[in-house]
Amino acid sequence: MRSGEKEKFSDYFGRSVRALSDYLGIGFQIAASFAFFVLGGYWVDEQLGTSPLFLLIGVGAGLTGMILLLIKVVKNANRKGR
Repeated sequence: MRSGEKEKFSDYFGRSVRALSDYLGIGFQIAASFAFFVLGGYWVDEQLGTSPLFLLIGVGAGLTGMILLLIKVVKNANRKGR
């Protein structure tokens, strides 16, 4: 393998790892925010005895948080693309 090919591979590999870490970070943020609100709603329902009410509110808040996070990520990606 020539040195030029090796440099191309290392550049490609570095970009791939950075992109993978970005996507894993986004996935973790989405999962954590959704789980936080859903489990919080479940816990409040257990404390107050209002079975599905706060669980559903938690699901709605988790979905809203996921949508806002995705909008933020898309805006940042568009800004970087310019």
